[in-house]
Amino acid sequence: TYALLLSRAKLKEYDLSKLRYITQAGGAMAPASIKRFIEEVPGVEFYVMYGQTEGTARLSYLPPEDLIDKMGSIGKAVPGVTLEIRDKNDEICRPGVTGEICAKGENIMIGYWNAPDATNKAIKDGWLRTGDLAHYDEDGYLYVDGRFTEMIKVGANRISPKEIEEKIAELNGIEELAAVGVPDEVMGQVIKVFIVKKEDSGITRQIIMKHCKDKMAPYKMPKQIEFVEYLPKTASGKLQRFKLLNN
Repeated sequence: TYALLLSRAKLKEYDLSKLRYITQAGGAMAPASIKRFIEEVPGVEFYVMYGQTEGTARLSYLPPEDLIDKMGSIGKAVPGVTLEIRDKNDEICRPGVTGEICAKGENIMIGYWNAPDATNKAIKDGWLRTGDLAHYDEDGYLYVDGRFTEMIKVGANRISPKEIEEKIAELNGIEELAAVGVPDEVMGQVIKVFIVKKEDSGITRQIIMKHCKDKMAPYKMPKQIEFVEYLPKTASGKLQRFKLLNN
């Protein structure tokens, strides 16, 4: 929604003086896009939020006053929720170490309807295992690193598509994009990026690859780039990344 607003509307030309605040959740928004948006609507408070349906409906938020200093963070737990980052041994991770976000609170679901196996996998000792990977900084602010099921394995390296998407999103001329891992005989997987251009955009594969070369380690650079008219999404607007794997 925000990508469409940025690319297809000149927000500065509208009287938004009555608009007090906006919230963003449901999927990661690249810091570059957040910066562009708050430049278009200065004075409006921008709340970054994180949640899951299983944790009806928010688990953390980043207050507007922390937005610039903690750009890219999903903030801290909302009142009534406890969040921990745990490793594969169920130990709490130190700052800077990636693990799984686990949540506890009265808003956490009892379980999935008539699905005890799925419930037992998602809820352990009252804690919701979100499937999202994240880390804390030294101040206790959370940063999402990706999802277990979406990590791309290039050789011996595991790469979050979110990291790739955020770097490429820094370029002007891109409405939205998604990175996935596609099969490769040598490396196991390589990175492929699907890009929706803004109208009248002059963005090219060469421009993107040069930007990636300047901003990324060689093993993180995409090997394939495909321009598409749209990205597959659910009815609520969430990216259906798995559908891109069939392209």
